[in-house]
Amino acid sequence: MKKKILIIDDKPAIGQLITLYLNADYEFHYFASAIDAFNWLKDGHIVDLILSDYTMPEMNGYELLVMIKQNEFLKDIPVIILSGEDNTNTRISLLEAGAEDFILKPFNPLELKLRIKKALK
Repeated sequence: MKKKILIIDDKPAIGQLITLYLNADYEFHYFASAIDAFNWLKDGHIVDLILSDYTMPEMNGYELLVMIKQNEFLKDIPVIILSGEDNTNTRISLLEAGAEDFILKPFNPLELKLRIKKALK
């Protein structure tokens, strides 16, 4: 049975790209909105890993991460943050808040695959 990954990115092309490269290994669910994704998770949908963009309208990746880690039912789901911002302070604050990993965009699909595999161990 394939592991389930939730992709959250306001740019659908990122979700399509990740799905294209990794659909043989994983099942994907995609949301363009962090708020919609969080509500979907709160409705009882279970995933093995969350890949979230950092910079999004309405709610950014840091705010989403904090809400996930504060939720008793979601807090153990590993979260990997994807970002085009290469800012050390941002990376540190995300890792301190509970992110499993931080990957800079544009990313190498093989590197993403390996980091996902490591996070799911």
